[in-house]
Amino acid sequence: MATIIRSLIKGYRYINEEVADPRTKDFFLISSPWPVLIIMTSYLYFVQTLGPRLMANRKPFNLDRIMQIYNALQIVSCACLFYTGIIIAFKNNYSWVCQPVDYSNTPEAIEVASMVWYYFLLKILDLADTVFFVLRKKQNQVSFLHVYHHTGMLAGTWAGVKYLAGGQVTFLGLINCFVHVIMYTHYLLTSLKMGRPWWKKYITQMQLMQFIAILLHFSQLLWTENCGFPLWPAAVLIPQNLFMIILFADFYYKTYIKKPKAQIERNGIAKESNGKTKTT
Repeated sequence: MATIIRSLIKGYRYINEEVADPRTKDFFLISSPWPVLIIMTSYLYFVQTLGPRLMANRKPFNLDRIMQIYNALQIVSCACLFYTGIIIAFKNNYSWVCQPVDYSNTPEAIEVASMVWYYFLLKILDLADTVFFVLRKKQNQVSFLHVYHHTGMLAGTWAGVKYLAGGQVTFLGLINCFVHVIMYTHYLLTSLKMGRPWWKKYITQMQLMQFIAILLHFSQLLWTENCGFPLWPAAVLIPQNLFMIILFADFYYKTYIKKPKAQIERNGIAKESNGKTKTT
C-alpha cells in the first residue's frame, strides 16, 4: 500500500511539476490542478443541482443590466486579446502551419505565455453564462452541449497554460476570441432590444466554421515533419473538435432546419383544415 501511495505521489509530481512549463508555475490558479477542479465541480453542482433547487420556488431574477455590463466586458476583453494576438503573431512571424512553443524567458515568449493565461481567465468568466441561465430560470438552455463546451474549454485552457503556453494552441484562442466578439455583441444588442433573431443562425454557422478551422489547423501536425510541437495535443483536440462539430451540427439542424420545416408543415395543415371548414 505504501508503495502504491509513493508511486501516486511521484506520478503527481512528475505531471504537475517536472513536465510543466516552468515559466507559468507561479501564475494565478496554475501551480496546482486543485483550484480549477474546485471551480469546475462547483460550477457543475450549481448549474445542475443547487441552482435549480434554489430557484424552484422563486421568480426569475431580472439581470438585464448586469448582463449588459457582462456582455460589454466580454466584447472588450475578447477584442483586446484578439488584436494583441494578431500583433504578436505578425511581430514574431507566427507560422499558421506549425508553430512550436518558445519555452525561453525572452520578453516575447513571456508575453505569449501571459496571453494564454489571460485567455484561460476569460474561460472562467464564461461560466457566468450558465449561472445567468439558472438565475433567470432558463434551465432549458443549460444543455449538455452548453455545459460540456464550457467545462471542456476551462480544462483545456488550464492545461494549455500549464504545459503549452504558446505555439500551435494559440490559434484556437485567437479564432475563439474573434467569434466571441461577434457572439457577445449579438447578446448585448439583444438585451438592448436592438438585436435581430435571424442573426443567431449565422452565429451558429460561424461557430461551426470555427471548429472546422481548429480541426484543420491541428490536423497539420500529423503530416508536418520536424515541427517541434508535441503530437499529444492533436490526439486530444482533433477528436474533441470532431465531437463539437457533430454537436453543433445537430443543434443547427434541429433548430434551423427541422423545426422551421415542421412549423411550415403544421401551418400548411392548419390552412388546409380551415379551407375545408369554410367550404363545408
